[in-house]
Amino acid sequence: MKPVTLGLRAIRGGSIVVAVTHEPRGAPQVVLSTFLPTAAADDPIALEPYHVAAEIVRSRSTGALARAEATVREGRARQDQLAANSLRSIIEQLRDASWNPSGAALLVNRAGWVTDLLQYSFASESHPPVAEGLAVRDALRFALRENGIDFVEVDEKTLLADRRLADCTSSLGGPWRKEHKLACLAAWTNSARD
Repeated sequence: MKPVTLGLRAIRGGSIVVAVTHEPRGAPQVVLSTFLPTAAADDPIALEPYHVAAEIVRSRSTGALARAEATVREGRARQDQLAANSLRSIIEQLRDASWNPSGAALLVNRAGWVTDLLQYSFASESHPPVAEGLAVRDALRFALRENGIDFVEVDEKTLLADRRLADCTSSLGGPWRKEHKLACLAAWTNSARD
């Protein structure tokens, strides 16, 4: 088994996952680029629990706050479970190809100061999308822990200024956007820790 490091970049409904080899010199070699879902498209409670909860509270109906809290708990539980199962499948796919995920880098941003996502979501109509992104990151943390993958958190802003971002390419086909490059660079720069 050859070691690889995973890079994860949260997006709506899941995460970009890129697995790169441990290359001490030169550009990283991408061995996998895929999407890890944290919600099914037809499951609004898992896809956008904070949007749904905010709408419930805005209805001002009796028991709205309790229903909103229950909705978020249910949605987050679904996100965690799907993320853990999806990551387990990705790990199995890598191991079947003789790659061993030895660590991961999870991209984060400076919105981590928000500690009560539900109350934050109620404060403004522009807040639920931020809460949704933070919830996806929490689901990814849960999945990494459940699957026994050690990980570091990497501030995305520091990577945007890294000149090596242009070196992150993939010969695997499919779209290769900024999110993929950031996940690749996060994994690559942290592979030496594994």
